[in-house]
Amino acid sequence: MAVIPVDIAGRPYEVRVGAGLLAELVPHCRGQLRKRPVPIVTDANVHAAWGAVVETALTASGHEPHWRILPPGEGTKSWEQLAATVDWLLAEEVERGDNILALGGGVIGDLTGFAAAITKRGCRFIQLPTSLLAQVDSSVGGKTAINTPAGKNLVGAFHQPSLVLADLAVLDTLPERELRAGYAEVVKYALIGDADFFAWCDMNGAAMLAGDAALREYAVAYSIAAKAKIVAEDEHETTGIRALLNLGHTFGHALEAETHFSDFLLHGEAVALGMVLAARYSARRGLMPRAGADHVAAHIAAVGLPSEISALRLDCDGSELTAHMLHDKKMDAGTLPFLLMRGIGETFLARDVELGDIAAFLDEELRR
Repeated sequence: MAVIPVDIAGRPYEVRVGAGLLAELVPHCRGQLRKRPVPIVTDANVHAAWGAVVETALTASGHEPHWRILPPGEGTKSWEQLAATVDWLLAEEVERGDNILALGGGVIGDLTGFAAAITKRGCRFIQLPTSLLAQVDSSVGGKTAINTPAGKNLVGAFHQPSLVLADLAVLDTLPERELRAGYAEVVKYALIGDADFFAWCDMNGAAMLAGDAALREYAVAYSIAAKAKIVAEDEHETTGIRALLNLGHTFGHALEAETHFSDFLLHGEAVALGMVLAARYSARRGLMPRAGADHVAAHIAAVGLPSEISALRLDCDGSELTAHMLHDKKMDAGTLPFLLMRGIGETFLARDVELGDIAAFLDEELRR
């Protein structure tokens, strides 16, 4: 088992990575479950796969699980489900010192974390991420949010968990498409700042996705440690350091919005394609070698992730996609910074990008 500290000032916590953590849930929580009743938020798919394991782990230690089971999918990150979840927590008489369990992928973690943040001005919660994407990215760092008609994750709060337990056993029951989507966030850490880790991904990514346990533990632990370092330096994304974690997301969120935040394009798939677009746009501006951008696209395609926007056959043009970007959270004084690359492992925040040029670039990509 790997243990990664997240050194947030005043609120440090651990991320534990290993197989079998859900079956040994209570010992790993180390006294953080204060009462007999334990509130758990999950979705129907995760409950079907892992609900019995969690229930057995809790009842064997004298706890009584109280479940809130939500519909799976991005649509659950809504005002309606947020309000209903807060009402449920209040009916459960959750106190500020209690820990709410978030058992699920990024959707459940985001919704539960935000509900915890605003219930009684801040309750505690524990992340039990059940997707690769949630384990390596969304469960760590304290970003919680819901979606609105205006865009993705535009209403939320920074609210750190008390603990994250990343049980690698859950990856064995994850659909292959979702596993690949989560891998996009692993590659992201390589592209941000570690060319050597990108080489590791080139060599080991396929085997990791195929089920090699040691490679999975290394990839998840490495990714969490990389994110923890960045979050510790810039928790609330005020210095520009944490913004690096958004590589691929500006393009990706626009594609998600255009496809109505549906299963047509999963979040990780959108990020993968967004990173390819960021690399190609960087090469177009002469910031990175074209061969580097081609390498990024080839690796993304080799593991079965989308690497060509034209393959989506979207009924839109570049201007319509950039219109979605106007709602991006990084907008500042009417300017939208972009994460671009000087090379693999050399991502930076560019503040001189014109959306008109992005639209023209996207028109070219849509016609590839």
